[in-house]
Amino acid sequence: MEPTVLRNQFASDNYAGICPEAWEAMAAANSGYATSYGDDPWTERACRLLRETFETDCEVFFVFTGTAANSLALASLCHSYHSIICHETSHVETDECGAAEFFSNGTKLLLVPGSDGKVDLAAVEHTVSKRADIHYPKPRVLSITQATELGTLYSPEELRATGDQARRLSLKLQMDGSRFANAVAALGVSPSELTWKAGVDLLCMGGAKNGMAMGEAVIFFNRDLAREFDYRCKQAGQLASKMRFLAAPWVGLLENGAWLRNAAHANRCARLLADRAVQLPGVRLLFPQQANAVFLEMPEPMIHGLRERGWRFYTFIGSGGARFMCSWESSEADVTALAADMASLAAPR
Repeated sequence: MEPTVLRNQFASDNYAGICPEAWEAMAAANSGYATSYGDDPWTERACRLLRETFETDCEVFFVFTGTAANSLALASLCHSYHSIICHETSHVETDECGAAEFFSNGTKLLLVPGSDGKVDLAAVEHTVSKRADIHYPKPRVLSITQATELGTLYSPEELRATGDQARRLSLKLQMDGSRFANAVAALGVSPSELTWKAGVDLLCMGGAKNGMAMGEAVIFFNRDLAREFDYRCKQAGQLASKMRFLAAPWVGLLENGAWLRNAAHANRCARLLADRAVQLPGVRLLFPQQANAVFLEMPEPMIHGLRERGWRFYTFIGSGGARFMCSWESSEADVTALAADMASLAAPR
């Protein structure tokens, strides 16, 4: 039986295949023997490239999934009596099945609101300062997402303000960067400006959504916080015996800038879709289109009609509406075809 090929899909950038650069790097690593558990030239090279990319001597670990990256990273910052402050739409709250709480032996998530998926700093301060007694889980970490779950971006100025507040409130700052590459490409600033220079202590950087088969990098800019993190990875089943195959794709993406090209391409496709969609009657953007996601409010007949024509997209992520996600593999032809079907289903003006 031939596998089904999905053409009409904007549901997730996880649907995309492996980009050529990552595939070729894996193939190159698949030559002969190499030492296991990360003591190999490919892992060493990938770590060096990440340190060069971020312009600092950070500590780097590779794990299989974003959930593992976030939950183990947050657990490493907390005791069980601590709390983690995050946005109410954050992935660690809505889509990780309590993994942060599980791996930290019960650390509590404290949710704060904020427009466009970004934490409201006044709400963060209120959450920290409203109680300081021993009966309240002690706030320890502020977790933010870049790009956010709603496809928006923290500007460098917003990140610096967030980092300043985290330090003032004695919080560690963790960044869920499953789409960090899209943020860097969109903002046009260095990765260091969006992380450690703005006060980020720890970044979970996504590879799967950027063109890899799997794999995320957990990057400690504060190296002291990485103490015994390798043991956490091992205990959680995240220490790959053949680590070179988790590390090699990072080499392929980073060495010649493919990680930023992939992200910039996905962002451009999303901008094209947003520009065409908002011209249609009854369609409006729910949130600013800033990275590779487009959130649209559309008439129900249009949503049903698109699905009947085979288009795949989500309507359960974000605050209502429909989410269309572009990837490195999306094409202008895909976007044009989707926009044409939207137009044919739109009510006349």
